[in-house]
Amino acid sequence: MKQLFGLFIAFLAVSCTMQKPTSTKISIEDKWELISLDGQPIQSNRPIYIEFDKKNQITGNSGCNTLTGSYKVTNETQVSFSNLANTRMMCEPTQMKLEKQVLDMLKTTNNFTVIGDVLSMNIGKRAPIAVFHRMSKEEIVNKYWKLIELDGKPVKMDKNQEREAFFMMRSDMSMHGFAGCNHFHGKVELQSGKRIKFYDHMPMTMKACPDINANESGLMEAFRLADNYTITNDELSLNVGRRMPLAKFKAVYF
Repeated sequence: MKQLFGLFIAFLAVSCTMQKPTSTKISIEDKWELISLDGQPIQSNRPIYIEFDKKNQITGNSGCNTLTGSYKVTNETQVSFSNLANTRMMCEPTQMKLEKQVLDMLKTTNNFTVIGDVLSMNIGKRAPIAVFHRMSKEEIVNKYWKLIELDGKPVKMDKNQEREAFFMMRSDMSMHGFAGCNHFHGKVELQSGKRIKFYDHMPMTMKACPDINANESGLMEAFRLADNYTITNDELSLNVGRRMPLAKFKAVYF
């Protein structure tokens, strides 16, 4: 019996040594949305993204203009970009500045890491200079949603208002927006069946605007109560159950 047991153990050892180690190749081929640059979250009215195809070409949006170019991956995680070009449309100064930073990042990065749905662009072994998230295909994500109705009443921009009330969601389920006087940001969770949950804690700036007629608390309450949404003809409704919409938004394209 001991001899048979010894032969069985030896057989297992040989079998294990004969098995080839499995390796999973890290692939960059996909569409990635820029989430942060130099450690700072992206604040943009449109998604900034890069798509890598199988022919070593990239396309995307660098903040204002359409981006094209070539890329080369060596040693699985070393990357370099060449023939970078973009269209010549002019945008707001902040967008143009951000676009230049994106292009500079592509010119200086030399390696990348992919962990789950997160792509990091790096220089050497330093902290990532840019972090991307796999681009979401959800219709509510990566759109600029302008507030047009709150609690059944039309919303108009006050003459003293800095900008219109809006919000945007990113592919990593972060969100940011403007409530009429103050800026806010937070996290969102999307579930099947058009169900949505806005996290209760949404940090806001604390600016006082006595000369602006904006129902900021009403908008934040709509986010807190909403548990589902509908989108029809570029109009988004945030709802609770099957009741009348808490708030309505219109998609704006820049």
